[in-house]
Amino acid sequence: MAQAIEGPASGSTGMTAPVSAPAPVSRVSGKTWSILLLLSLGVLIAYVDRTSISSALAEKPFVDHFGLTDLDRGWVNAAFFWSYGLVQVPMGWLVDRYGVKTPYTVCFALWCVATALTGAIHSLFALILMRVIVGAAEAAVIPASYRWIRDNFTEGQSGTAVGIFTAGNKLGPAIGAPLAAWLIVAYDWRVMFFVTGAAGLLWLAPWLLMVKNDLPKAEERAEIRRKASAVTFSAILASPLVWGTLIVSFCYGYFTFYCMTWMPAYLVEERGLSLQQSGLYTFFSFAGIAIVAVLAGWVADRMIARGMDAVVVRKSFVIAGFVGACTVLLGAYAESLQAALFWNVFSLSFLGLTTANNLALCRLTLIPKPAVGLVTGVQQVATSLSGGVAASLSGWLLHVGGSYYLPMLVIVVFCAIGALTTLVLLQPRWAPKIAA
Repeated sequence: MAQAIEGPASGSTGMTAPVSAPAPVSRVSGKTWSILLLLSLGVLIAYVDRTSISSALAEKPFVDHFGLTDLDRGWVNAAFFWSYGLVQVPMGWLVDRYGVKTPYTVCFALWCVATALTGAIHSLFALILMRVIVGAAEAAVIPASYRWIRDNFTEGQSGTAVGIFTAGNKLGPAIGAPLAAWLIVAYDWRVMFFVTGAAGLLWLAPWLLMVKNDLPKAEERAEIRRKASAVTFSAILASPLVWGTLIVSFCYGYFTFYCMTWMPAYLVEERGLSLQQSGLYTFFSFAGIAIVAVLAGWVADRMIARGMDAVVVRKSFVIAGFVGACTVLLGAYAESLQAALFWNVFSLSFLGLTTANNLALCRLTLIPKPAVGLVTGVQQVATSLSGGVAASLSGWLLHVGGSYYLPMLVIVVFCAIGALTTLVLLQPRWAPKIAA
């Protein structure tokens, strides 16, 4: 037997049926907000480490050192995402049963060390291996963070909480691109990898001091495993809603990861900017999506607090963000540099309407609490797959087409698919069921 999750009831027409008046929003302590900011800083560091490679791949001495072709550059970018995706589900399973602090601590240290060691390697094989290690270790970030957010924030706070958290993974590329470019220009790519990797280890000090140890005691683990198993993996895979979230995650991730992996090269090779200038405009794009994500999550929370249906509100923001992101193609058609840069920044910033509300909807609102880590891990497989596909497919399209028009056209196709999937499949009646 199974029972539906608690939440919005399904309806026969429209996006979803209306729900009852929202429950009062409980106050969140200052320490909880501080830990949320720390989690946001942690994911920022992760994205700095994962995107530093993009600036290096736009630097001729780095490319010449490893003898990279355009296809090789695509595979180097993609290596991170393949291992990242492979380990997502095990990481989600792990944090649902063994807590957040210990797995996150070990993985954080591992990826920082691997990033730093990238500055000391000489072969293409070693470069790809380091990216694989960084990807596998960073697989802990998202499942662990959403597990913690789900345990500490209510529905009426989740949009703001997720917006603040996701600001980290947008500010990571925003800060990482110009920082990496500056370190490469001022020193070289070896110093860049060492500094970005080693500096991240400083984050562990406040994390170890502020966050309580949530590793369950031996006598508690059986009950935790029972609760975590209330939503089976087969029930998750049988849910049309989960498959809808996978498609939406892929479509959203395709655009953002394209920007992380190929935007610096596009601005240098297609628009004639210097490496430092490309880092600056990459900063504008990712800072824009971060700011819009926080504001959109906060506005949606206020609308929900006033009695509006949470699913309808968040779906409306998600669809609007996908539609606005399609303006990226106008940048490809633009003849002037100013117009191209404007649409480059505008399209990714507009996608911020989707960011927090999509994540709050797909990983918190519609998902049973016992399975947040596992479902997030499953969704992250699609997200990481989108990164691998965006990196390698864009490299291949650039190779065969000779310009960035085709890579940007594919972005528009996926944004349209994401908007349509959000409208049709993200309905509470299709959510995973809790075993009685």
